[in-house]
Amino acid sequence: MSGPPPRAGGAGVGGVDASRADASRADGSEADDAEVVARSLEQPEAFARLYDRYAPDIHRYVARRLGDSLADDITADTFLTAFRIRARYDGAHPNARPWLYGIAGNLIGKHRRTEVRALKALTRTGHDPVAASWSETWVERTDSRVAAQGPLAGALAALSAGDRHVLLLVAWADLGYQEVAEALEIPVGTVRSRLNRARRKVRTALGADPAFVGDGPAFAGDTAEVV
Repeated sequence: MSGPPPRAGGAGVGGVDASRADASRADGSEADDAEVVARSLEQPEAFARLYDRYAPDIHRYVARRLGDSLADDITADTFLTAFRIRARYDGAHPNARPWLYGIAGNLIGKHRRTEVRALKALTRTGHDPVAASWSETWVERTDSRVAAQGPLAGALAALSAGDRHVLLLVAWADLGYQEVAEALEIPVGTVRSRLNRARRKVRTALGADPAFVGDGPAFAGDTAEVV
């Protein structure tokens, strides 16, 4: 499966009817995420709009880290959890994306051993069920190019869970430093230090110059998007 689990029978998150969801302002413009969450406290069906906006991105991110076999369940659990705790959402943040990635990250963390085991398997053999999902998730990536990720997979497996999480939120989820800080509930300075440390270790493992540690957004494409 290459996308998020569909809402069965038109039902929204939490079992409400998505067809009744209304996430528009009085002037007809689209409500921001904070407004959607606030409205969902009285109109639960409105929360389904966040699923429509972000479920595909969350699913792709989870699939890249854990494979399609877990991505469906974790994506569903991410939005169910978000729905249950939505009353605690900070309305000062108009974009709920970091919040949702933070929830997904906590769920991914429960499968840390699965992720590390898959990365190590890819390092040894160049093939793993997670790697197979990578070939589907990464557009136009061939099996041989996935296998070439072996050295990178080994480097990622050797990182601490915290450093790996920061690195992949920037490289694969395309979050900015402030967004990662919001997602993980840590200071921006901690995000920067973890990211620099992770990039330095990955570059060393790949034989690159560890002294060259960029501070800008991760680049797109293959190993460059991580290092």
